[in-house]
Amino acid sequence: MMNAYEEYMREVSRPMREELTSAGFEELTTIEEVDTFMNNNDKPALVVINSVCGCAAGLARPAAVRSLSHDKKPVQLVTVFAGQDREATTQMRSYFEEVEPSSPSMAIVQNGKLQYFIPREQIEGHDMEDIIQQLQEAYNKYC
Repeated sequence: MMNAYEEYMREVSRPMREELTSAGFEELTTIEEVDTFMNNNDKPALVVINSVCGCAAGLARPAAVRSLSHDKKPVQLVTVFAGQDREATTQMRSYFEEVEPSSPSMAIVQNGKLQYFIPREQIEGHDMEDIIQQLQEAYNKYC
C-alpha cells in the first residue's frame, strides 16, 4: 500500500515519465528489467536516469529527446527514474561502477558496458544546445 507522499510523487512524476516514454523510451522499473536489458543490449542504447529535479532534469529530458533528430543515434532508448523506481535505478547504476551516481544523467551503453556518461554537472547550468551537442558527438563516436 502506498502512503500519501508516495502517491503524490507518482502523480508529480507522471508527466516527467511521459516526456520520455512518448518519445520512444522504455521504462525499466524493476531490477529484473534492468538486468534483462543490460544482458541483452547488443546495440548502442541511450539510458536516461530521470529525476524530478527541476533545474537539471528540465534540461535533460528535452535535450535527450531533441538529440534523437541526429542521423546517427542509439538503437535502443531506456529510462529509470531516480527517487521513484529506486531498486531499478540502483541496479542500473551498478553497471556504471566507474562513475559517481548522478541524477539526472545520461549514458550510452552497449553489450552491458558503459561507453559514455553525462553527469548532472554537465547538464545543470548548461544550455540545452550544449547538452544536445554532447549527446550527438557521443552518438557519432559510439553509434
